[in-house]
Amino acid sequence: MHQSAIDHMALCCRTYLRKDRHYDIVDVGSCAGAEGGWTHRDQLGDYDCTYTGVDVRPGPNVDLVMTKPYRIPLKSNCADLVITGQTFEHVPFFWVSFLEMCRLVKPLGLVFITVPSRGHAHYDVDLWRFYPDAMRSLAAISRMNLKEAHTDWPPRRPGSNRFDYKAINERCAYWGDTVGVFQKPRRYSKLVVIAREVDVWWANRVGGVKHVKRPKPLEARSRVSSS
Repeated sequence: MHQSAIDHMALCCRTYLRKDRHYDIVDVGSCAGAEGGWTHRDQLGDYDCTYTGVDVRPGPNVDLVMTKPYRIPLKSNCADLVITGQTFEHVPFFWVSFLEMCRLVKPLGLVFITVPSRGHAHYDVDLWRFYPDAMRSLAAISRMNLKEAHTDWPPRRPGSNRFDYKAINERCAYWGDTVGVFQKPRRYSKLVVIAREVDVWWANRVGGVKHVKRPKPLEARSRVSSS
């Protein structure tokens, strides 16, 4: 996990969490990789919390393995905070995973998300990059209250509204992130519950995208993109 994502999650914790209370926290996509490494569990060490790491595969920092990719095996309204960091770009139907995260969080509880806004494709499946309006979209479909949405944009060209992408790695970091902070309403929409269950069933039935072959683009596409 790159440094900006770590820093953004740390800022979420400092801003929205308190040191004088206990939190039940669920981390979705918590696996630290085959060799371990930095985790959100480490980041939350200064807070009074019960931490549960959840992932679709076993590994370091995973307490609970999901047997289905879009069903988190925990009770509804069980967490004060649900977090996910640098995971949704690898989830084909990430909005379904988000609806499951909203199911877990208690009324008035929080959801923290960090996702890349730029950076190269990595791992075997890498599908998405996110902007602030993506967080608005998740709030709309879930009926969660959006408290914050931020994107690490590249610097702008002098005297212009256009981004200076050449400045990446010169004046700003190669990786950029988008952050979303959501709060569950005290009274949650029953219509969302119905929609979520249909979406979870269908997403688990489809599974992912590996059964769809990557078609080769027209050779002329490279000329279009370089012109």
